[in-house]
Amino acid sequence: MPRYVALLRGVSPMNAKMPELKRCFEEAGFTDVKTLLSSGNVAFCTARSASVKTLQKRCEKAMLAGQGHSFMTLVRPSAHLQKLIEADPFAAFKLKPGAKRVVTFLPEPLKRCPVELPVNHGEACIHGLDGGEVFCSYVPEA
Repeated sequence: MPRYVALLRGVSPMNAKMPELKRCFEEAGFTDVKTLLSSGNVAFCTARSASVKTLQKRCEKAMLAGQGHSFMTLVRPSAHLQKLIEADPFAAFKLKPGAKRVVTFLPEPLKRCPVELPVNHGEACIHGLDGGEVFCSYVPEA
């Protein structure tokens, strides 16, 4: 059974309780549902084969039905996330000492990058784009 991760946008401890989110997903038919602290990340399995876009809509519908509101949802297969970690996409970039790595997940892959990369802005840099993920880094202020 395929495993997925739903990345919910705008979640905070004030507007979402993880036990409620877990219940919403389970009531929608998802199995082996796990939440991570108050991050808005929900891992789940589904017996029905579906596209990521369909799963995103299903998750949002489940939250709306179960708690009266929803969060923008991005779904990625957990196998995709594992491959991303193993590939270490930041290894190809020269990062500044102390730089924090950030991966931004896009709702759908871009066919081409709208700007020339890398984009540097002080201590922050957009290094690359790989379809549905943008790879950035920044050096935090001391």
